[in-house]
Amino acid sequence: MEEAKLNSLLQILQHFPEVGPVKEIVALTSGLINQTYKVITEDPNACDYILQRVNHQVFTNVPLLQRNIELVTRHIRKKLEERGETDIDRKVLRFVPTEEVVTYYFTGEGYWRVCAFIPDSMTLDAVTPETSYLVGLKFGEFEAMLADIPEKLGETIPDFHNMEFRLQQLQEAVAADKAGRLAEVQPLVDDILKDAEEMCSAECLYREGKLPKRICHCDTKVSNMMFDKNGEVLCVIDLDTTMPSFIFSDFGDFLRSAANTAPEDEPDLDKVQFNAEVFKSFAKGYIESASSFLTPLEKEMLPYAVALFPYMQAVRFLADYLNGDTYYQIKYPEHNIVRTRAQYKLYQEVRKATPMMEAYIASL
Repeated sequence: MEEAKLNSLLQILQHFPEVGPVKEIVALTSGLINQTYKVITEDPNACDYILQRVNHQVFTNVPLLQRNIELVTRHIRKKLEERGETDIDRKVLRFVPTEEVVTYYFTGEGYWRVCAFIPDSMTLDAVTPETSYLVGLKFGEFEAMLADIPEKLGETIPDFHNMEFRLQQLQEAVAADKAGRLAEVQPLVDDILKDAEEMCSAECLYREGKLPKRICHCDTKVSNMMFDKNGEVLCVIDLDTTMPSFIFSDFGDFLRSAANTAPEDEPDLDKVQFNAEVFKSFAKGYIESASSFLTPLEKEMLPYAVALFPYMQAVRFLADYLNGDTYYQIKYPEHNIVRTRAQYKLYQEVRKATPMMEAYIASL
């Protein structure tokens, strides 16, 4: 690391008094949104840390974001203590306060935070029925522990998983047709919009008072969990999107990527299938740990959640394509429409699998 960069990071760390003398700072390459570094302290018996710059272009209200995280981690820590858990510092994240007793520091250009490093831990990327079961179990437990959190959390990304809002964005893109692409994709637009009302069921039921919002992670994937060396889950990480949402966010979003047999931008639609074994493993784990708080309606609508997320992602990719590719990074001019077709094909495959999913969930 170049000296100027190192000195800049050391100056930021001075605002977090807990962090002792630093031996080394190592850039970590994982993570698409935030800049992340491992801080190794000189004392071999002391804690090491993770230093991270929060992307405030994505998360525009960092004080709210960090307040959410503080409330969530404090509540989970309390639950673990009440259960008599040991080794709690490896089972919930701990963020370090600044001298102003907040868990972020603003340099004038960017927001930084420090969290205690969890030793002897690792992340996994491979999706298998075995890891899917563990992910389902742990995310269900995560929601269950937060079901009675007394404080109100804010939305770190407003309308992140709001299907009505995403459809409004698509309809605005269709009306504007900024890139002059509507004519070539009109049949696909028509196909997608014919299911719009059904896919907005969650928002309608919420307004009717029939469906609650919970505290959800909203970015469920295998890599957002820490495992110990024996492959046991230690804790859920990457809490930036933890906020009020429907439980469909955690259930459906994981399966959108994990149960897809192809990449989300696969041009050969014959390769896009729905992996029933991954679904069953994840659903089994999730329902085992979340059944303590799930309402009958929430449980009944889990297959809807699995369909909702590829549908929502197809809507978002299509809107971006019509707008001239202003949001998602593309590798070639047709990338967003290829993504749209792949996600819509997955949505269609999920709809075909709905009777199987309903029967399986009813059997648990």
